[in-house]
Amino acid sequence: MIKRKLMLLFACALPLSAFAAVPEFTIEIRDHLFFPSTLVVPANTKIKLVVLNQDPTPEEFESYELNREKVIMGGAKAIIFIGPLKPGDYPFFGEFNPKTAQGVIRAQPEG
Repeated sequence: MIKRKLMLLFACALPLSAFAAVPEFTIEIRDHLFFPSTLVVPANTKIKLVVLNQDPTPEEFESYELNREKVIMGGAKAIIFIGPLKPGDYPFFGEFNPKTAQGVIRAQPEG
């Protein structure tokens, strides 16, 4: 009985935004390049970024502007939550291959 009341109390305490779906976007790493190299996302919205490393070697997704870095082993994937972002461009790169592995997340207003 107490467990049921606690669960009900917890469910009522959560804001409705906690149940909203977070838009998901995917970037692939192949041959030490990001695909797509420019990813357009909605501005002012939190997003879920799935990074799939198709290479056999590890790569580090890094962005100073997004304040994110994540090592992704070869053949693995990583999930990175970012935003909400103001409209603009947010560069990222692969730290292990910075000359080739470069990209931009472009946050654009919806409409």
